[in-house]
Amino acid sequence: QVQLVESGGGSVQSGGSLRLSCAVSGYIYSACWKAWFRQAPGKEREGVTIINDCSGYRYYADSVKDRFTISQDNADNTLYLQMNSLKPEDTAMYYCAATDRFMSRATSMSPLAYDHWGQGTQVTVSS
Repeated sequence: QVQLVESGGGSVQSGGSLRLSCAVSGYIYSACWKAWFRQAPGKEREGVTIINDCSGYRYYADSVKDRFTISQDNADNTLYLQMNSLKPEDTAMYYCAATDRFMSRATSMSPLAYDHWGQGTQVTVSS
């Protein structure tokens, strides 16, 4: 059974750090494409960062570049998102996603490209 379960969200002050985890179970863990998305109230879900574990490709949205880092631990089937220098505009529900579909880098930051999702974990950054 495919399951993605996020944890690690919380409330921090501006400039603080959080590390989100996404425990992945089922065949989907071996899939190449995994990603973190976020959605703030009243806004569309947006891609934060993606990883293609098969090629080593990583991509970050401009808004989080040099602050966030995506990684994957194959020993415990977990996807991570290290978030540093957090800003109030990072406040959102964060979701991990995965897919074994073939896709190009051009579409890898679109939520439509992913068919397996976690339930989300809330991140709140206060000024």
